[in-house]
Amino acid sequence: MTVNSNLEAAWKYHNTSKHSYASVHNNPHFLDWANKPLPFKAYTTLEPLPLPREVRQTGVAALSAIAESIHLEAKVVPDLEALAQLLYLTAGITRHRKHPGGDFYFRAAACTGALYEVEVYVVCGNLVDLEAGVYHFSPAEFALRRLRAGDYRGVLSEAAGGEAAIVHAPLTIICTCTYWRNAWKYQARTYRHFGWDNGTLLANLLAVATALGMPAKVVCGFVDADVNRLVDVDPEREVAYSLVALGRVAASVQRLPSKLSALHLETVPLSRNETVYPATHEIHAASSLNSPEEVEIWRDHALLAKHPSPTGPILQLHPYSDAEMPRDPIERVILRRGSARKFAQVPINLPQLSTILDRATCGIPSDFLNPQGTQLNEVYLIVNAVEGLDPGAYVYHRDRQVLECLKAGNFRAQAGHLGLDQQLPVEAAADIFFLADLQIILGRFGNRGYRAVQLEAGILSGKVYLAAYAQRLSATGLTFYDDEVIQFFSPRAQDKSVIMLVAVGKNAKSMLQG
Repeated sequence: MTVNSNLEAAWKYHNTSKHSYASVHNNPHFLDWANKPLPFKAYTTLEPLPLPREVRQTGVAALSAIAESIHLEAKVVPDLEALAQLLYLTAGITRHRKHPGGDFYFRAAACTGALYEVEVYVVCGNLVDLEAGVYHFSPAEFALRRLRAGDYRGVLSEAAGGEAAIVHAPLTIICTCTYWRNAWKYQARTYRHFGWDNGTLLANLLAVATALGMPAKVVCGFVDADVNRLVDVDPEREVAYSLVALGRVAASVQRLPSKLSALHLETVPLSRNETVYPATHEIHAASSLNSPEEVEIWRDHALLAKHPSPTGPILQLHPYSDAEMPRDPIERVILRRGSARKFAQVPINLPQLSTILDRATCGIPSDFLNPQGTQLNEVYLIVNAVEGLDPGAYVYHRDRQVLECLKAGNFRAQAGHLGLDQQLPVEAAADIFFLADLQIILGRFGNRGYRAVQLEAGILSGKVYLAAYAQRLSATGLTFYDDEVIQFFSPRAQDKSVIMLVAVGKNAKSMLQG
């Protein structure tokens, strides 16, 4: 038995990291602002290589970019300008505000607590204006720092078990997650946030890649230790979480180094003190893959069971037609995106909600969803105020483009309670919950499936954000009381687990400005 196949580890983490009313209100944790971690990883000895700052205007509508992908066989090699565009609109700083307590930097993608624990690295062959190497992206300076000179794509190809998209990629993005930067606030629940926050970032990356005409594929299966070693991270503090292959070239044989040496590059400490939450390290170790052969076996998965047909009343959804679709380009929508702090309690219309659901769930190119369009998460909703749709609880059937009504009624108060007794789910026009059958997912993918389902929920949520802002609406991600969400949506949701929650509606601030 491999470590990944010992499912007790995933179940233990999932169950012990659940929120309940008692666990939240009896938690003595407080935020030590004097010890808040730095928002950026800073190398002390490496010179920055500035990136071009001009953002290309692709003209591709956001609602098209988030729902489509470029065929993986398309031969495309990004240049430095395209790479800069991808990095800026994925993990770059889009706004900067000064506060009495210090400067605050807003990034292109949503992140729990705005703590930005995801770091981005680039592994590439020779590109136009960029030599082959392994680089770290610095959002603060909008620059790259070269960690290793030379072509290390062969290391990634081997670590990914010969995944074709990686083998043929001129460029691969590696996303890592830093434990303490998120755990400072969220403690052991941080490992769930790794998937959410990496996922919202990847939603941007996939959409921008599509707008640039570039094939992209998310890769969740790889030898963890080899990728960590390549980007020279201390796995006690920072770990590789996902890869994204970008572009395509004819496969070339890359000579592997006889031994990948450790670099021991010095970085500025994140905080005066760091607290370790062992549960996060334990689930990461238990979901790690330890050889290329293990990766190949993991990736050779069967299709998941189909979701059941509707048994209750259904309502046909009506997404906007191509002629009606808002055409704001993806660059503008990403730069406009934020996270709502207060919703106006006014309705949105049915085509707007239909378009959000349709565009966000059109499929994710990845190594754990085969064929593309398969989905690990199911979409449940509490509808508060949507014109043409009675308030109530619903489940979305993607294949039929319908909502099945589970129960009718005004559930604003219940939505607020389920969303950790916060006001935002009460005010929202609709609250979108992602639920999954962990029994099936873990049974097929092992503990690594826990990463995959969280990552997919994060990508879907990121697409919901973009689809909402493309229609001049707002969205915000929220946490929840796990078991109470399942109880609310049962019996339909019996034996499932809640993975993520996103509220959508009209921003109260924009309504006042309007």
